[in-house]
Amino acid sequence: MSFKEIGKKEKIRIIVLGAVILLLLVVSVFAGVLFPGSTFADIVDSSFGRFFNIVDFFANNYVTLLESLAIIFFMWVLEKVLTIVIKFLMSKNTRSITVADLLSSLIKYASAIVAVFMVLGAWGVPTGTLLAGAGILGLALSFGAQSLIEDIISGFFIIFEKQFAVGDIIEVDGFRGRVTEIGIRTTQIEDVNGDVKIMNNSDIRGALNTSANLSPAICDIGISYAANIEAVEAIIHANLAKIKERVPDIVEGPFYRGVQQLADSAVVLRFYARTQETKKYQVTRELNRAVKIMFDENGIGVPFPQVVVHQGKPDE
Repeated sequence: MSFKEIGKKEKIRIIVLGAVILLLLVVSVFAGVLFPGSTFADIVDSSFGRFFNIVDFFANNYVTLLESLAIIFFMWVLEKVLTIVIKFLMSKNTRSITVADLLSSLIKYASAIVAVFMVLGAWGVPTGTLLAGAGILGLALSFGAQSLIEDIISGFFIIFEKQFAVGDIIEVDGFRGRVTEIGIRTTQIEDVNGDVKIMNNSDIRGALNTSANLSPAICDIGISYAANIEAVEAIIHANLAKIKERVPDIVEGPFYRGVQQLADSAVVLRFYARTQETKKYQVTRELNRAVKIMFDENGIGVPFPQVVVHQGKPDE
């Protein structure tokens, strides 16, 4: 609910409460200045005013404050430098970028934790006791966060076993798409419609990585049974290089595989090529087009389904 949606009486109450809190803060901080030498000022300073004595706090602890700021600034600079160095050294391919993102995330969290302990140490807090307590607390939490730990461990295995990387096309539980992010806990997959599926790393089992190798692009086209198959095959072999020129995204091929099927109305021939997974469907369309153009240029007809009807003589 926004401030505009609140009733008039509620607005007045909020304003009055805020004014009272602000007045108390001002009196607590500046009681000695507003009422010097008075009993009221002594009472305020000796009670809750001591919690807001900002001047004395800075005067007594300015060295520790400066040390804390220096620690925070140093850890921030160190985290940024390490992140830049890691991304610079591991920017060769998508898998290296994935590992770099994971290491950068770990460095960010680790630097923040180290900075907190160093600042607490500067203020005289026994960090050894805190570490022991944190270990006990972590052990207690681990029993209630088994799924989180499983997700983190699974994320490390996904990356270091090179199961897939950012940019790969994978299929998990019937959902097919491009990996956009691999985190410590979750992985995001985006399909061709732009829908993003967020999966816990521990739930990714039996993933099919279709980007691991080149993907096939297949064109099946039919010719008439009356056509001379050997003459057609000679024309095909003479024009394979021209088809490659018309479809530059083909990485391997195209190849003529022979007669795929003896269909009802045509002899089906198969053309086969290999390309990147992300370009598979477009290459298939372009390969179909290039083969049809080649047939047209060489007078090879593509038959259409035909139905032959035999009409018998009527019974006399």
